[in-house]
Amino acid sequence: MDRVILAAIDLDACRENEIICTPESVNELFETGTVFSVGGLDVTRFMILCFVAAFIVIGLLWFGYRKRSLIPSRFGAAVEALVGFVRDEIAIGIIGPDGARYFPYLLSIFLFILVGNLFEVTPFINFPITSRMAIPLFLAVVTWVIFVIAGFLKNGITYVGHIVWPPGVPVALKPLVGLIELVSIFLVRPFSLAVRLFANMVAGHTMLTLLLVSSYAFLTAADLKIIVGLAWGGLGLAIFLFEIVVAVLQAYIFTLLTAVYIQTSVHPEH
Repeated sequence: MDRVILAAIDLDACRENEIICTPESVNELFETGTVFSVGGLDVTRFMILCFVAAFIVIGLLWFGYRKRSLIPSRFGAAVEALVGFVRDEIAIGIIGPDGARYFPYLLSIFLFILVGNLFEVTPFINFPITSRMAIPLFLAVVTWVIFVIAGFLKNGITYVGHIVWPPGVPVALKPLVGLIELVSIFLVRPFSLAVRLFANMVAGHTMLTLLLVSSYAFLTAADLKIIVGLAWGGLGLAIFLFEIVVAVLQAYIFTLLTAVYIQTSVHPEH
């Protein structure tokens, strides 16, 4: 965020008769930079935040369940409600009785994505780790491996048979529908799952940054631009609250689609 503000100030300092002004290095607006190095490994802010998100998830579950009692604390009750929602409404609710087997994975990705998304609106962080394609793509690939393996383990070779020659479809349409399903399941699903999360978080993060930086630039002006700055600031705060909803919603959608993909692999006849 500081680099973005400095870049905005540099643009204001450009010569008045220049039509287009650009900072010296636009990459500075997107790179997280190396915090420290261990041997030949450069540890970036992005890497640190990934570990922080993982430790926060572990801490939430540990502190929420370390003292089991008939009357749990408010924090414990909140954690139990969240865990129960993922178990009952997503894992078992979508997949069925077999969903208990996949519940730990679904809970892990839901909490990790949720925490990583909320970093966007966390003071002094303001950076969602899911806005880097590496995280959504990795989670999507792991999901793809799980539901493909689950399909073969549950149904054997008939798993592919149900995809290539789908039951309940007119014979004349079976080859076309089968080809579409084959490409969709083995190629499109992991890509679309990753891009959906990545694109939403990048769009929200970029919009929020531009509004707040523009507001800062206008508010530091000495003329009527301050009014525009106040308007941009108010809109930025509204988007700030909206991004909290988006962070929760995208974590839920990613986990829900993961459960749906596993369900269609375990029960391809449905």
